Amino acid sequence: MIITKTPFRMSFFGGGTDMENFFKKYGGAVLSTTFDKYCYVTVRHLPRFFDYSTELAYSKMERVTDVDDIMHPAIKNTMKMLDMHEIRLTYEADLPARSGLGTSSSFAVGMLNAFYCLKGKYADKKKLADEAIYLERELCQEAGGWQDQIAASFGGMNRIEFKKDGTYDVRPIIIHPDRKKQLNDNLLMFFTGFTRFSSEMQKANATGYAEKIKQLQQMYSLVDDAEKVLEEKHRDLDDFGRFLDTTWRLKRQTGGSITTDSIDGLYEKGISAGALGGKLLGAGGGGFLVFYVQPEKKEAVMDAMKDLLYVPFSFEDGGTQVIHYTPESYEPREEEEN
Repeated sequence: MIITKTPFRMSFFGGGTDMENFFKKYGGAVLSTTFDKYCYVTVRHLPRFFDYSTELAYSKMERVTDVDDIMHPAIKNTMKMLDMHEIRLTYEADLPARSGLGTSSSFAVGMLNAFYCLKGKYADKKKLADEAIYLERELCQEAGGWQDQIAASFGGMNRIEFKKDGTYDVRPIIIHPDRKKQLNDNLLMFFTGFTRFSSEMQKANATGYAEKIKQLQQMYSLVDDAEKVLEEKHRDLDDFGRFLDTTWRLKRQTGGSITTDSIDGLYEKGISAGALGGKLLGAGGGGFLVFYVQPEKKEAVMDAMKDLLYVPFSFEDGGTQVIHYTPESYEPREEEEN
């Protein structure tokens, strides 16, 4: 039996510039972090006592005898890609799916990690990220960028640079531990209660793409500005919050499905209560709101958001990990002769 633990990510700057059709022409970058909320994937070979050969438990339960009959596209495509058979897979998570935290990509990375481990093979973080991107964007044909898979696999607070040649670099943000703790303490996250499929939001926001290039380029440049705020100890950390407000207002211009009147109302309520900035995490349409709040304004912002679920969190650096490994012997079934 294998159990993997894979973090969710919080994207601060550059979201949208990780889309292949953008960065292959203009370049792109994202500043993001993973934090201590995880998805857990448990896999083992299914004992041969049942009249089905694969059992999957996520938000639904599937029991099938043929991999092609699996409904979950990511599981089906991964099992076919890695030639997995007779599998029992269980998914659990600390936070809900479809909430702007890259949950589907964290699952993809965690599942790949677990399957490779079950096969007795080592897959490094880049291999897991690359294959999760291929799985979601090519095999499953889901719209979206590349940042979620990379963040979930590598973990930590990073600048992820996307190059015109279709490659990427992951560079950890060099920040003093005290400054990093201060940043963590100044960020408040709330669940709006709305969930949506990221790929559907991406498709909805794809119309009028040419008109959004200018905003995306400005969002790209903000990655440099925010990185300097974090790494230069004499800079005012509060500028990070002000830049969050700038990038959110730019992001709102990149698609009609990014926000709603309800989200706008909640955001402005947080700003009015004293938050310097914030953003809706993910592709938009709902999920989690994060605010940057100075210590003396926290109580007022918490009161303004009292109708929402507050979710405390801490940054993490581990990325996807195997947290339980019990090897098991497995011999494929012999093909029945016709």
